[in-house]
This record gives sequence, structure tokens and C-alpha cells, in this order.
Amino acid sequence: MEFLRQKRIVLTFYLFLILFIPIIARLTNIQLTHGPEYARRALEQRSIKVVLEDIPRGDILDRNLKSLTGSGMPLKIVVFPSLMKKPQETAQHISEILSVNKKEIIRQFSKGSGILPYPLGPDQIRLIKQADLDGVMVLPVQQRYYNQPLAAHLIGHLGSISSVEKLKELSAFSEKEYQLNDLVGKMGLEKYYEQQLKATRPERLVRAYADAAGLLLKGMGIKLNTSEIDPGRQHVVTTIDYRMQEIVEQVMDEYVQRGAVVVMDVHTGDILAMASRPNFHPGRVAQMLDNASADTFVDHCISLYQPGSIFKVIVAAAALEEGIVTKDSIFTCLGDKSQLVKCWQDQGHGNITFARAFALSCNPVFAEVGLELGAEKLIEYAKKFGLENQDIIGYPVTFDERQDLHLISKPNNLVNSSIGQGPVLVTPVQLTAMMNTIINDGVYIPPRLVRELRKSDETIVERFAPGNSYKAVSPGTAAQLKEMLNMVVQEGVGQQAMIKNYGSAGKTGSAEVAGKETVNAWFSGYAPAQDPRYVATVLVEDGISGGETAAPVFRNIMEKLLNHNN
Repeated sequence: MEFLRQKRIVLTFYLFLILFIPIIARLTNIQLTHGPEYARRALEQRSIKVVLEDIPRGDILDRNLKSLTGSGMPLKIVVFPSLMKKPQETAQHISEILSVNKKEIIRQFSKGSGILPYPLGPDQIRLIKQADLDGVMVLPVQQRYYNQPLAAHLIGHLGSISSVEKLKELSAFSEKEYQLNDLVGKMGLEKYYEQQLKATRPERLVRAYADAAGLLLKGMGIKLNTSEIDPGRQHVVTTIDYRMQEIVEQVMDEYVQRGAVVVMDVHTGDILAMASRPNFHPGRVAQMLDNASADTFVDHCISLYQPGSIFKVIVAAAALEEGIVTKDSIFTCLGDKSQLVKCWQDQGHGNITFARAFALSCNPVFAEVGLELGAEKLIEYAKKFGLENQDIIGYPVTFDERQDLHLISKPNNLVNSSIGQGPVLVTPVQLTAMMNTIINDGVYIPPRLVRELRKSDETIVERFAPGNSYKAVSPGTAAQLKEMLNMVVQEGVGQQAMIKNYGSAGKTGSAEVAGKETVNAWFSGYAPAQDPRYVATVLVEDGISGGETAAPVFRNIMEKLLNHNN
């Protein structure tokens, strides 16, 4: 009998054990998997926190991990009204130091713990600290767009979620939580990498540990935490070089009201700088909307334009590769009496070699060569040089369908297309990659703008490898084109692009704009002339000509870049 009783006890024990195993497993899983998260939530409930980031969000960085968004750490007044023993007196003290109405300070207090939205000077900082007020601190607050950001059109800007429908759309494609008052990317990298950049928790904050009565807990007090890691946010590491971008923008601010500049590393295809004008400040978009011109927020570096005579590079490459011409082939230019198209030099160039016609940008010669080459061959070589490929590695811009090289084959389009007018449309980035193909002995290298995505703990989430290069033309053709590009600067229409002590090579372009006496002035080239390091394209709208307007800007930028990196 005793044996049976013991047996029942043992069986009951094991029955309970079996029933409790799932519960134990669940508790273990919660402790190991979700324990840190629950601990964090418990901490939130028994503390008062102020986030020391104006916009908790991943940063956009240059190739050396320097911020491009103009992030800064200005000192601000942080207040915990519930910890103030005499809030009225505290408000009075702060109002006197800041020269702000006391009622305004009280209104800020009524919002609860937070950051006062007033800039501080050195004397004000000193006086606030000396006052040693309860519930008042002076702390550095990370501000996005605090300084003038670089590459504003590339970075883009933020704006509020505009509708419930947009909120639903964002939430549907993201595991992150969105609310109607959230700021989200509206253009540029801020938009394209919204899901990666969005934070899931602050990384900089200050906490006050208080009891239910609002009294600071002994031994806890107020603690600053600036080493928190947000596992959700990522940072975008671009190929941009901060100092080179700065140089480009300084020159553009002086010489280019409307236009674009793109600078590329000749060896990798990495975009080192790209800037568009007119410019804007990403932190002041709302204030600019009423007075901004229609193209202020347009990135001209990736916008389509007629390239003018720079397209003669494609005509020359195709004609040389196909054996239609040699550098020494003789043509006759009759100036304004030429039948196909007039030359910019009214009296004409007379008998002229193909190479010299390239250097002097003689339109009649290239119209004649274009006709002999034919539309299909011209389209084929334009494609080989990437002039229908708008892709940039890491920068998923929307394809602009106005770019259609097949329009070259439509009736009456071939002559104008051969001199870069008519239906031919390209972007400054595309022209830079085209020119780089010649430098690299006829091998096309896809442009790259983003190198990687990384977390705050330096973990690499995703790498963007260089694209697949391919042969566009033979090394022999590329070598001849290099000689001709040198002639443009040495003795042709691009002499103002010559760089002392380094040399340079390139091609001018002057694209006519309907209804205007001015042109879109281009220069695309590289430096040094021997063993090139950088290839750049300059576009200046409302210019005189490529040689007079864009070439000097190219020279100015390249001189500074080469001297900076020596």
C-alpha cells in the first residue's frame, strides 16, 4: 500500500514537471531573448528622460566617416520641471539670463522635461552653470543640419509624414514604427535610405531617476548616457570625400549660379564630389519654399541635358573604332556656308584634319562623320559608353524616360545628334563616366556613390561592391582619343582648362537652349594629363561657351584638388 502511494506521488511529480516544462521554457526564452528589452522598458517607467538628439536618425557620412549632414553638438538648456523646488523662481532666473519673457519659459516648462529652444552664448552658458538650479542642466545636444551641410541635393532633406495614407505606406514596408508627426526623408539619400536611417531608440539621452513624489532617488540622481547603441538605425557611408566636396562647393559658390559639378576617381569610378546649384539648406526648407526658384531642389548632377559638343567624343570613338576615319583624315569646313550645319567660325576652318576638327569643335566635320557612321552605330557606341544607363551604385535614382537614344534614328535627327543637340540627353554623372572610359584604355567603370551601410557599433550591414567593368572600345582607339583630348586644351577651344605644372585634357560643349541667347556651357576632362587622378564634368547654365565659361571652373577646381592632395 505504501509502495502504491509513493508511486502515485512520483507520478504526480513527473506529471506536474511535464506540465511546467513549457512554462519554464517560455520564461527562460523571455529572460534570455527579451530580458534586456524588458529591463529597458522597466527603466523607462521609473525614470524621466530627455533625448539629446533633435532627430534620432542614422547619419550620412563621407568615405572617411565624417558627417555630411552638418551635424553639430551645440550646448542647450535641459530642464526637468518636476524636479524643480521653486519653478517660478527658476523660470525668472532663466528668463533674465536669456532675455526671454518669463511667461515663455513657464510655457516651455508646462511641456514637461525637455530642451529649451534657445541658442546660448558663452556668457549665458557660464551664468546658467553658476546658478546651479534644481532640474536645470547645460548639455551638448546633437543637431542634424546644425552647420551648412555639404552635397545638399545628394543628402536631401526631411519633412513630416503628409497623410494617413503615407503613414500606412511607410508602415507596410518597414518593421519600424511610424507616427504622423515623424520626420522622414523627402529627397536624396535621406529618402532612398529612410528605412535604414530611421532610429528605433535614442543613442544620446539624460535620465533623472525619481520616485512617485518627483524626488530624486538617492544614489541615482541624474545620469548622462551618450554610449547607447541603437540596434535599428544604420549609417550610410558614401564615396564622397569631405574636403574635395568642400573645395568644389566653394568654387561653385563663386562662379556657378546654376549648374553642376561631378568629380570621380579615375581608378575606381567612385564619385568623390558632386554638387548642384542653386543650393539650399536642408534644415530650412520650409522657410525657402516661397522664394526658391523652380529648380532649387533639383539635383542637376543627375538631371538630363543636351551635351553639345562633348557628344563628339562618342562620334569620334565610333568613327575611329570602326575605321571610318583616322586622326589625319582631311575634311573641308566652309563655315556658315556649310550645307549640313553651320560652323561657329563663320569663315570656316578650310581643309582640316579630323583630330584638329575635334580640338576646334568643328560642327560640319562631325555632322558629315555622323552621317557616314549612321544612327545605329552612333546609338551602339553611346550605349557602350553608358549614355543610356542612369544607374549609380548605391544611389537608386528613378530612371528618367526622356533619355531615349533610339530617337537619334528618327528622320532628320542624325545631324543634330552628331553635335550633341536634338534628342541627345545625358546627365553630368554619365558624361563623367564616359570620359573616364577613355582614361581607362576604353574600359567602362560604373559610377559608385555609396560604399556601405553600418551600425553605430561599426558592424557592416551591407557593402556596395564596385560594378562590373567592360570593354567599350579598344585601347588603341582610347589612346587616339587621349591625344585628341590633349589637343583640345593645348591648342583648341579648351585652353582655359589648362592646369599649370600638371596639364589636363578634356572636351568643351556649348548646348543651345531654346529661347535663350546663352548656352549650357560644359567641360568634361581629367588631370593630370599624364597618369590622371581625377575626372570631372562641369556644367554652367546661362554661359557664353564651354571654353569661356565651364573650362575656367574646371581648371580652378582641379588646381585646388591636386594641390590639396599633394
